[in-house]
Amino acid sequence: MSPPTPHSGSSGQGLEELLEELRRRKWVLHLFGGREAPEIYAAVYRWPTCADVLILRDEHRASAYRVPTFPGTDVFSPRVVTWQYHATPVWTLRAVLTLAEPGTPGAPLQALRPQPDCRIPPELRHDVTIRPTGMTREGDDGGGPPACA
Repeated sequence: MSPPTPHSGSSGQGLEELLEELRRRKWVLHLFGGREAPEIYAAVYRWPTCADVLILRDEHRASAYRVPTFPGTDVFSPRVVTWQYHATPVWTLRAVLTLAEPGTPGAPLQALRPQPDCRIPPELRHDVTIRPTGMTREGDDGGGPPACA
């Protein structure tokens, strides 16, 4: 898969700006299916009790969801999610980046059955590259995500 193309919707931020916002917020990037030509791009932001996950499959399909995290939780194959969204990369990024923080008004709480696109196939997970998206050009990762208040 090629990296998603930096095109903009009819209004608002384009894909490139939204991906930069992920980096600014220090999401962790996962490249599945080989470092040179990944088949799936994913990003994870871990909160103390859950994780927000973004999966970019191609330039037309993306998924995002919030998964409660317990010991042994596989965020790339969730059994339950509290929120999910499936659309184009731009709309999906917009949705996950505007999701209310856990424990704040408007944060999703209901238990939902995840759609199939909330999973990354096991056969792609043997070859993965992980890197902090918050890395600066000098190589400083800038620390981890902030804790919830």
